[in-house]
Amino acid sequence: MSKIKLGAQLFTLRDFIQTYEDTEQTFEYLRGIGINVIQISGIGPIEPERVAELVERFSMDVCVTHIKFDRLKNALERLLEEHKMINCPGIGIGSMPGDFPRTKEGFEDFVKEITPIAKKIKAAGLQFGYHNHSFEFERFEDGRTGFDILVEETNPDDFHFILDTHWLQYGGMNPPDVIRNLKGRMEVCHFKDYKIVKNERKFAEVGTGNLNLTECFKACSDCGAGYIVIEQDKCDIDPRKSMAISYENLKAIASKLQ
Repeated sequence: MSKIKLGAQLFTLRDFIQTYEDTEQTFEYLRGIGINVIQISGIGPIEPERVAELVERFSMDVCVTHIKFDRLKNALERLLEEHKMINCPGIGIGSMPGDFPRTKEGFEDFVKEITPIAKKIKAAGLQFGYHNHSFEFERFEDGRTGFDILVEETNPDDFHFILDTHWLQYGGMNPPDVIRNLKGRMEVCHFKDYKIVKNERKFAEVGTGNLNLTECFKACSDCGAGYIVIEQDKCDIDPRKSMAISYENLKAIASKLQ
């Protein structure tokens, strides 16, 4: 079994990728701490060709992106071109858009709209991925959750997942179990930790919180994931330092298991 590649979800560093010059410096920083795997999300209005130039110059392995639903619906051909520019195999969405109510019917309507898009992405040689939060685990009157609908009413070949350990745990799930249950449907996993401070949940650097990320890593290996990327929505310290701490701790987990 090949090693899982470790990297950074750029959403964590979104304040430092809003211009070409800042992104250049951020890529240089990431390479300096040993990271060459990234997910592109939260980037500023930089021309795709210039982003591609930076990706090539810094030898970045772009594993997936997060794209707004409007672009998936209305600019898919251009998106496919942009992803091929950066050799990125995955097009992701951050969550079900707010236009869809978080009800059983809302999830079913979302599935109907995303299904033909996911098929087109697959036909072009790329893979669609859905990133979860916790709202997908609210249980409806029939006993199912929104997540159940996403899993059961989509084609496993076309519709994959970008599972997030933090939000799985916060949604009342056991992250390793969910990861293993989606074997073959997850190429990228978000490792996100959280801690309890004064009885409140706070985002935390990987390995400094309460999640059992060692078991999550084992589950990722079992399910055939190719990438684990670090994501922290909010940081108490400079996000760049936060990323460095998380990366060292993630490498320590990986070194025991790979």
